[in-house]
Amino acid sequence: MSGQGGSNYIYRMGTAPNTRAAISQKNKVFGYTVGKTGFVQLGAISEFGFDESRAIDPVRGVGYGDIIAELVPGVTEPVTLTLNKTLLYTQNLFQLVGYKGGIDGVIRSLRHHRWPFDIKQELVFSEIASLEAGTQSAAPGATEAGSNPDYQNMDTGRLVGNIAALVTFFEGCWFNSYNASFTSDAAIVSESSSVTVTDVLSAEVSSDAYGELIDSGLTPTDPGVTGSLRFSTGNNPIGG
Repeated sequence: MSGQGGSNYIYRMGTAPNTRAAISQKNKVFGYTVGKTGFVQLGAISEFGFDESRAIDPVRGVGYGDIIAELVPGVTEPVTLTLNKTLLYTQNLFQLVGYKGGIDGVIRSLRHHRWPFDIKQELVFSEIASLEAGTQSAAPGATEAGSNPDYQNMDTGRLVGNIAALVTFFEGCWFNSYNASFTSDAAIVSESSSVTVTDVLSAEVSSDAYGELIDSGLTPTDPGVTGSLRFSTGNNPIGG
């Protein structure tokens, strides 16, 4: 077993500046590290990012000039994560997310992966941001780690104190690419990977809340909400 995932000095709580702008030092990434129970903060991560896209198709009418009646969103492409880390002798990227690779087992290739993994991200608020939001324990749009009913009893990386965080779960993840390069002009070896995600959830609610009536904002029928003029009362550009 690698022996990493909480006992090493890299996991000690360090200081980070208190700013209004989000900084990478306050971004925590968790996974199912081999030999550990529940989510464990991933160490030596050099880059974490996500990318999402979908096509937007225009609706037009013949004979009405060069006018767009409506833009219709197409299906959303799967979210892609960038997950890069420094290669350690006793722990590689496969082991970090739960696969028995490296010194923990025989997994050496993407084709050896049989089951998907989950990733949890915590963007921890600075103290000044928590105070400006009104409260440290329940800032609007934020939550304490692990409150999603779908993930109860699965979180070993709870926040210290009452500082809030934006917590996101990336479910059903698969590596779609992985590479590590050993070069003669550099000592540090970096592992680079791209991860395809099945679903993305907030930590505040269960997956059942993501339905037709999800409170997404900009709903014109909500009191005090303006929304787009295209969907205002009496405005029917397609059927009118």
